[in-house]
Amino acid sequence: MTATFSKSRIKQLVLGVSLLGLALQASAQTQVDDAWVRATVAGQQATGAFMTLTASTDSKLLGVQSPAAKIVQVHQSTMKNDVMSMQAVESVVLPAGKAVSFDPHGYHVMLIDLVAQVKEGDTVPLTLIVENAKGEKESIEVKAPVRALNMADHKM
Repeated sequence: MTATFSKSRIKQLVLGVSLLGLALQASAQTQVDDAWVRATVAGQQATGAFMTLTASTDSKLLGVQSPAAKIVQVHQSTMKNDVMSMQAVESVVLPAGKAVSFDPHGYHVMLIDLVAQVKEGDTVPLTLIVENAKGEKESIEVKAPVRALNMADHKM
């Protein structure tokens, strides 16, 4: 009787571990690479956060939150008639398997009304809210290092 019970119990454990692995894999749908925040000078009230997002399924970035700023918005910079403008956007489409760059010249995250100066070497916590095509939301915690003021590009 004990041998039958242990075989059955082993099957249950293997099934449970397999299902847990699938659940963890399903929850990790969006990859964040090279996240960073631009340092500020004393008194500066806003800065940008940059990164590359790659979703495993068609998704969209709905927003970003951070305790480092009172207001956090996703913006898009565009050039029209030799004039650069920046507008807040409701969401950013993340096509399955395609890297979407958040950099100073396109989409980026604006941290507005900073609660303190952001200094090179600090880390800024960001929470990205991503929704897949099924309407399932995912919160992604990111610890973005702060880089020097003169970092013009998100590549180190």
